[in-house]
Amino acid sequence: MPNDDQIRQMTSGLGFIAALDQSGGSTPKALSLYGISKDRYSSEEEMFDLVHEMRSRIVRSPAFTGDKVIGAILFEKTMERDFAGVPAAQYLWEKKGVVPFLKIDKGLEDEDNGVRLMKPMPDLDALLDRAVEHGIFGTKERSVIDAASPSGIRAVVEQQFEVAERVLDKGLVPIIEPEVTITIEDKGDAERLLLETLHTYLDALPEDLQQIVTDAAKLAVFDSFLISGMLDLEAMDELRASNAEIVPLSDEVVDAITDAGRAWAATKVEEMSAGGDEWMARISESYFDFQDMFARNSIYRHYDRQ
Repeated sequence: MPNDDQIRQMTSGLGFIAALDQSGGSTPKALSLYGISKDRYSSEEEMFDLVHEMRSRIVRSPAFTGDKVIGAILFEKTMERDFAGVPAAQYLWEKKGVVPFLKIDKGLEDEDNGVRLMKPMPDLDALLDRAVEHGIFGTKERSVIDAASPSGIRAVVEQQFEVAERVLDKGLVPIIEPEVTITIEDKGDAERLLLETLHTYLDALPEDLQQIVTDAAKLAVFDSFLISGMLDLEAMDELRASNAEIVPLSDEVVDAITDAGRAWAATKVEEMSAGGDEWMARISESYFDFQDMFARNSIYRHYDRQ
């Protein structure tokens, strides 16, 4: 259940919400990107054990704290497990100062009328009760919009609000996620329709909930920006076009941060390689290549903004 400190963290904390909620369908890809191929496991149980080890390594990192990560979204199976011998949600909040959320949707239906609704959730109430017992703060539910279909978008928003109401009834905070696919040709129209439909449903909320939403909006000091499935440089172009403030960093600061990060990674590579573990070396090499590419192509360094 939410407490005052968690509410303050989510309304005024600086950082991002980490997605640690890969389900059965998305876990193989996540493991592959982490350096674990499918031939490393032979059952779903082994797969989930491996991805839990990955998540454990992430959350136990000294860099994973509430100063940078204000919240983390857990998969149901992760909520039922431990980090370092402590129940997952309890570990996140009490040891790391990170507010725990839970992914509650069961995946997506096939596309119909330009959208993909959430699959039925017959055990939702029982899941929410378990979430309360585990100390979960809030939930996340995702559906997808693939076309600017007024009736389809209305169905998405209606379903999202229906589920969110059930979440609120349990004393939890819902994150609704009606995602617009970034590659569709009518993305702008779909986003406008979604915004209009959201306003319609927000205006129809009971007066007490409308007041809560209004008060929450006033607490949002910073505009947030989220875009996924897009190359980093393209995403930064989108951010710049939104007229959001971009804080420039001097070359000296950027280089100092980069050098410190690489030095730390090199130490970890040496330690893990000595034990026969090459994962860190592969991950570091890939990330260093990305850093070099970004430095060569970025228009967001300090000297480009003078």
